[in-house]
Amino acid sequence: MAGIDVAGMRDMLIPVIDSFRIAGIARPAPVPFSFEGRALHAPEGEALAAALLAAGIRRLGEGLDPARPYAALCMMGVCQQCLVRVDGKLAQACLTPLRAGMVVTGA
Repeated sequence: MAGIDVAGMRDMLIPVIDSFRIAGIARPAPVPFSFEGRALHAPEGEALAAALLAAGIRRLGEGLDPARPYAALCMMGVCQQCLVRVDGKLAQACLTPLRAGMVVTGA
């Protein structure tokens, strides 16, 4: 694509925003996990896609067209655009509950 630095878009991180989480709701204690080697923490049992979004990660992997990466879109398991590898196995991030120690990479 002319004029677009696709390589520079690779990480596409948005700032971590605590307002993604509704205040006053009791949650389990945060547990550690990693995405593409980056150490993160989020409440155990939260959908992996929600935990990644709350951490500022929107780009979950590379599609056939680098300008159209995998991302959490429907958040209910229909579109399969949030496909990632969890501990080496393919999984939909929106349907996968977060567990301590998960190692997550793009599919």
